[in-house]
Amino acid sequence: MEIKSLENIDFETLFQGFENAFSDYEIQFKKEEIRSMLKRRGYCPKFSFGAFDNDKLVSFTLNGIGSFKNIPTAYDTGTGTIKEYRGMGIAGKIFSYSIPFLKEIGIRQYVLEVLTNNHKAINIYRQMNFEETRLFNCFRQDISKINIKRNNRYCRVSPIDIRTIKNAQSWCDFIPSWQNSIDSIERGESDLFCLGAFVDGILAGFCVIDKKTGDVAQIAVAVKYRRKGIATALLHQAINYLETQFVKVLNISADYQPMQAFLESMNIELVSNQFEMSLPV
Repeated sequence: MEIKSLENIDFETLFQGFENAFSDYEIQFKKEEIRSMLKRRGYCPKFSFGAFDNDKLVSFTLNGIGSFKNIPTAYDTGTGTIKEYRGMGIAGKIFSYSIPFLKEIGIRQYVLEVLTNNHKAINIYRQMNFEETRLFNCFRQDISKINIKRNNRYCRVSPIDIRTIKNAQSWCDFIPSWQNSIDSIERGESDLFCLGAFVDGILAGFCVIDKKTGDVAQIAVAVKYRRKGIATALLHQAINYLETQFVKVLNISADYQPMQAFLESMNIELVSNQFEMSLPV
């Protein structure tokens, strides 16, 4: 068994390892979905690591590198171990192996997300001195089941660019998670689609979607234009661009009730919860 950097591992080998590690999971991932995910989350092969048994990738941690809350950060983009090698503590060894390399490039914190019902993983992270920093709600619904009201004539919805989204980040009522941050949106710009809602020519709200995965990365409305159906109009238009049969809205801060109420009013259901956890490095 050898632990080493994934710097020289091609995407096909990486995807095969990903498929093997999650083959017994209920949700399966498509190749382009994984490629898009790695891009948006800032995957850095040089500072990601895997365990190899006779050149077979059996366990891995894919690290994103960037800044989060103005702190140089490594983010767990994906950790997996194939079934036959679980229970051997390999993932923990990979993590410990990676820390000196991350420190060397100035990383000061490590951030990850974990489903709240994954008690085994949470206990392991706590033993490694990770602490829960936030609770996130995750929503999903088939498009055919979403309650969409008639078109809102109060605003006009049309495509906008990433720069406009960046200038309106103050409209977000909580700090987006790593995968929904403006840095993530900029990294994944080629795969994302941005919509703006305009009232008398003034931008009043925006929405960022991933057409291929059904993911709503951000949706926000300026304070003075809220409760006028603008978010509904944005989502209504966004759905028309999706190539999926469903919508996902992930990592909404659990203490932000207005967004939860909005999604539930449209019958976009709460399907899971995640802890955001962090560790000073």
